[in-house]
Amino acid sequence: MGTGSVVLRLVDAGKVGLDTPMVRYLPRFAGGEKNQVTVRMLLDHTSGLPPWVPFYREAHSRDGVIDRLYAEPLQRAPGDTALYSDLNAMLLGLLIEQVTGEPLDQVVQREVLAPLELAHTLYRPPSKLWRLVAPTGRYRGRPVRGEVNDQNAARLGGAAGHAGLFSTGDDLARFAQVWLRQGQGPTGAWVRAETMRLFLTPGPRSGTRLLGWDGPTLDAPADDPSVFGTLVSPAAYGHTGWTGTELWIDPVRDLFLVFLTNRSYDPRTSRSIDKLRVVRAQLSDATARAVPAACGSESSASC
Repeated sequence: MGTGSVVLRLVDAGKVGLDTPMVRYLPRFAGGEKNQVTVRMLLDHTSGLPPWVPFYREAHSRDGVIDRLYAEPLQRAPGDTALYSDLNAMLLGLLIEQVTGEPLDQVVQREVLAPLELAHTLYRPPSKLWRLVAPTGRYRGRPVRGEVNDQNAARLGGAAGHAGLFSTGDDLARFAQVWLRQGQGPTGAWVRAETMRLFLTPGPRSGTRLLGWDGPTLDAPADDPSVFGTLVSPAAYGHTGWTGTELWIDPVRDLFLVFLTNRSYDPRTSRSIDKLRVVRAQLSDATARAVPAACGSESSASC
């Protein structure tokens, strides 16, 4: 919602090239096969970087995390296979700051939140709003509110490319509707439709991964279901969050789902991520059954 959308806008404006090597924008991200990693590879997670590294354990400042991020070696050949990585989004956050010359949170506000009128979405909610913010976790038995539930992001100041953005169901619904309208925002075109289609086109080796989004695995086994369920169209796309959040959009059905929950706050079960995957799959199928397909089509008079 933040990082991917800003990169979308920068590509749309011609300020960032999808197939430009990252080293052109971030000279410190260099050496060996890293020189081959492009912006596209970060967006579709084919960069070869590992899924997650606990930088915060050795780095105690923003600069320290960034130093470790640049030094992290690739684990696979660039462009070969897709594997989700927080590090890709962290680097995209740095790319945004380098290209614009501004902090990430300010760019997200200007390029995404303000033009789409998402008034209740922000990084680092101030204490006066904490009563409106669901707890993100517990510390010494007390609920923690308004703090990002990711220690790498916390070390980066609470506004990072991979985590830190707080939002509401209403704002996420407005965001999803802009994608269903092919880039049309409240006051006109936010992004060109052809740029949006580009971001929704998978690469030859990206699997279900799109640019900034993921797609459904419709033949997933029953014991490891896709969070999209089994009833969305192959054209659906979306994303999930580690705490349990989910957003998917299905342009064929003219339908979207926003699911906000937090398994990390006070889980009452072991392996909550696996059990929540089943819950999200069931919710996705229930949503698809409840709303007629292609609700916006002329043939669906009952809508």
